[in-house]
Amino acid sequence: MCGCCGGGCQLILHSPASSRLVACLIRVPSEVVKQRAQVSASLRTFQIFSNILYQEGIQGLYRGYKSTVLREIPFSLVQFPLWESLKALWSWRQDHVVDSWQSAVCGAFAGGFAAAVTTPLDVAKTRIMLAKAGSSTASGNVLSALHGVWRTQGLSGLFAGVFPRMAAISLGGFIFLGAYDQTRSLLLELGKESP
Repeated sequence: MCGCCGGGCQLILHSPASSRLVACLIRVPSEVVKQRAQVSASLRTFQIFSNILYQEGIQGLYRGYKSTVLREIPFSLVQFPLWESLKALWSWRQDHVVDSWQSAVCGAFAGGFAAAVTTPLDVAKTRIMLAKAGSSTASGNVLSALHGVWRTQGLSGLFAGVFPRMAAISLGGFIFLGAYDQTRSLLLELGKESP
């Protein structure tokens, strides 16, 4: 049991990995279409979707599924324990449980840090999703994609887009984890009041 939240982090730590696997079933096809739309602005979204199905089949919509999962799991394994640790430290320093806004700040920092350290995996995922059908990168080998980026662009290539990624995920961590803590607190209060 966690001292900072009364055990709530146990639920958070076990469910994100499995829920992210399921969420990727929906997220990956939309991400593939979105990314291809960003590099082919002359085509409509439905045309891109149709082209993928016609040229690559349903597998084309799920290109990058493994790499997305390989990014999401380490992300969760960094973000949630760091969020809980930061809340525990802040609680200890002020000698009471953190408020929801403080939890949101911890969530923003944890999300930004997790985003930074998993950026190379995000770069590999993007390369795999955008690779020409039939190419070695399109096969989905994350290590091969990382090696290709390293060989051609070095460290800066592996961390391309790190600051926008950190900013977006920090904002998401602030909103989601702050709202999660606020909702959790309200539900605990309602539970205490009901007979």
